[in-house]
Amino acid sequence: MVRAVTPDDETPGHPAGRDIDPLGDPFLRTRFVLPARPVTFLRRERLAEHLERALPAPLVMVNGAAGAGKTLFVADCAAHRERPVAWLTVDDAVHEPGMFWAYLIEALHSTAVPMPADVGFPSDARQVDRTLLTRLAARLSSDGTGVTMVIDEYDKAAPEVSEQLAFVREHAGPDFGLVLVTRTEPLLPLHRYRASGELAEIRDAELAFTPREAVTLLELHGLRVSLAAAGALVDRTRGWAAGLRLCALAARQSPDPERYLKEFEAGHSTVADFLLAEVLQRQPGNTQDLLLRVSVCERFCADLADALTGRQDAARILAELHHVNAFVEDLGHSWYRLHPLFREILRVHLRERSPGLEPELHRRAARWLRRSGALPDMVVHGAAGGDWEFTSRALVDDLAIGQLFTGLRSEDLTRLFAGMESASTGPETDLVQAARDLSRHDLDRGLTHLRHAREHLDAERTHPPAVRLSCALLEALAARLSGSPHRAEQAVRAAGELQREVPVHLLDRHRELPALLLTHVGSTRLWAGRLDDARAALTKVTGDRGGASTAVPRQESLVHLALIDYLDGWPDRARNHVSAARAETERFSLPEDADSGLGGLVLAAVAVERDELDEAQTLLDRTPARETPDPVAAAGRSLVTARLLLARGRARAAMAATATDLPTDVASPWVAGHAALVESSAHLAEGRPEAAAEVLRGLDAEQPVCAVGVARARLAAGDSSTALEVLDAMPGAQHVGPAVRVRATLLRAQAAHAAGDESATHRLLAEALLTGRRDTLRRAFRETGPWMAPLLARTPLRELAAGWLVPRDTGPGAEAEAAPVLVERLSERECDVLVRLARMMSTEEIAADLFVSVNTVKTHIKNLHRKLAVNRRTDAVRQARRLGLL
Repeated sequence: MVRAVTPDDETPGHPAGRDIDPLGDPFLRTRFVLPARPVTFLRRERLAEHLERALPAPLVMVNGAAGAGKTLFVADCAAHRERPVAWLTVDDAVHEPGMFWAYLIEALHSTAVPMPADVGFPSDARQVDRTLLTRLAARLSSDGTGVTMVIDEYDKAAPEVSEQLAFVREHAGPDFGLVLVTRTEPLLPLHRYRASGELAEIRDAELAFTPREAVTLLELHGLRVSLAAAGALVDRTRGWAAGLRLCALAARQSPDPERYLKEFEAGHSTVADFLLAEVLQRQPGNTQDLLLRVSVCERFCADLADALTGRQDAARILAELHHVNAFVEDLGHSWYRLHPLFREILRVHLRERSPGLEPELHRRAARWLRRSGALPDMVVHGAAGGDWEFTSRALVDDLAIGQLFTGLRSEDLTRLFAGMESASTGPETDLVQAARDLSRHDLDRGLTHLRHAREHLDAERTHPPAVRLSCALLEALAARLSGSPHRAEQAVRAAGELQREVPVHLLDRHRELPALLLTHVGSTRLWAGRLDDARAALTKVTGDRGGASTAVPRQESLVHLALIDYLDGWPDRARNHVSAARAETERFSLPEDADSGLGGLVLAAVAVERDELDEAQTLLDRTPARETPDPVAAAGRSLVTARLLLARGRARAAMAATATDLPTDVASPWVAGHAALVESSAHLAEGRPEAAAEVLRGLDAEQPVCAVGVARARLAAGDSSTALEVLDAMPGAQHVGPAVRVRATLLRAQAAHAAGDESATHRLLAEALLTGRRDTLRRAFRETGPWMAPLLARTPLRELAAGWLVPRDTGPGAEAEAAPVLVERLSERECDVLVRLARMMSTEEIAADLFVSVNTVKTHIKNLHRKLAVNRRTDAVRQARRLGLL
């Protein structure tokens, strides 16, 4: 513990006349006393434990910025130690060697470490005799009291003090501990101390408050805030102690403290007063000017800073600012950034001190970054400076316009260009505006800007290939959004020719361009009903592992392939493709709605096929419709909604749901076909078979699903022979998916049943049950009507339907076994794994089929065992069948 000291203290061995310093003034005892901790001080055990573990080291350095809480933290730890602690606070009056050592000796003496007269005493305030230092080190090495010397604000000591202190520290012995509290790196041989393990360090990163510590600190100030609000404040202040305390004091005066802490204006606050006084105003004029100018940048290097100041001194100034912990952080490779709160305050100060300078600084930064090839940062500054022409030209010339749709910062780019002026000075600005509008699905405005860009390009043929290639990309997107496959194919052909004229290094850097083009043309082919051609284009995109740059087109292509699988009658494949798309979303942290919600719509359609209507509704609710979406996604939503309404018995609402008004140039045959099937099914549900057949008259039966719908309507109208003829003539019958095949087989079974052919009826029903059971296709059986129910009550059809289509027999004569209950619901991915376990697939095969890792599959299997209360795969499958999960 530090003992209180009075001027009248007399200790044996106290040298005569040492009540005064070398200047003849009395010692100021406040420099030897521990700083008082305020009532709102928070003792942080993790830091205290760290310092306690560090103190056995001969030298401990607590190095942090102004207001980091260094002094109070060390003072609190010193007050709790049993071992004697001497304290010295250095200031401008005692920084010279003679004064420093006089005060240090007096600090030791004040802590019951007797200093005999033979040690000596500095007589000159500016220097100290080497003999005195030798005697002091010898005294400390033989003392045995185990004193710890804390020197606060050591950065104010004269440079030559460090060499003298290193000498004393080296010869004072292990019982003398030294703690330096400083803002800067002291001029001691730290490299040697680190190498020998004699140095322990606590720096800004550890001194920073955690969100939970911030909650407790704010409570000490009478404020109760959520952990999330405290976390946001810690992010903004980087856990800076003084900033948190100043914010807390200001928030106490606010009627809504939590809102104040979230939204306070840093530029006009007590935090700003502190940082301006303690950091900015302590710097010379050139340094202040540099700090204000670099505040427009999130990160900067010396060359960029020189471009902003017009001088050549940034390298020296930045290194010095970082050295003295002036809220300039070294990012490595000669790049720096400002503390975020300090940057906010400097930007406000810049606007007040130099009105109108900020846009010019952004323009300077944009031009320097353009020369350096840092395109994303260049765009940020170009937009902030309002230099739309320069920014647009750089974006287009670099072939980076595709990043407005695919990059991980695509949302940021779109937002930056939201305020772009409408006046056009060239094709580049029109192309960027078109890209901005099309990325937001604003088709009319996008087409207007795209037309203006084409007029510029047609009028002047000298524009570089990159400009014309960017235009072709946007033409393909516009064609996709307007449902025009012919225009999309034209744009892709034009882009293919232009790519031969573009420098190879540009194409290599922008692999998203061909991926986007293929995605757009694949989507328009899908819209036009050319499913095989669409699949070919989209599969090329999914096979390209180009990393983050092609993640968005891969995701979009996967969900489009999922829709094609669903339309072809392969619901399980559709689910696999959606799972693969979501894996891309998770891997690259893509926006959840990057696929226009199509993945969720496909899953909802599959859930309807499985007769999981609540699940289908949940999936639909999770994918809210956009005002002007992609036509494929919009049509998909309307059809899935209609199918769900049909399944719930709401026939009229189902017909209304298909009336989607889409701004397309070409009608989609599959959309028209499915809409007609919905209307026909609605008529059948309301007992109007003739109307159902009439709706489908003249319908293109080239689509297998449409052929099945026509056959169903004819059969319901009593025309079995025509129904069977349509089924026999169904194109590609041998390649159709199980969802189509089950319905076709059930229609044949129904016709056989109507004709009295019991053997054929049972055979066809058994075939349909076997096919439907693999993918749990319950909806097809629910649609057939009541004629099938008595047949399913008989053996062996009952066994084929038991557990997934109809409940297992638990009546008299059945095996006496309690029905199992599933306590915890299986996740969607766990259900996927369970289905594949039932097919006897290995762990590796399941991982490949679901596009996930083997370890992920093992985790899902472990969860299945737990939820189903089993220990083996075979038992899991058996239990799942008993529960009706398979």
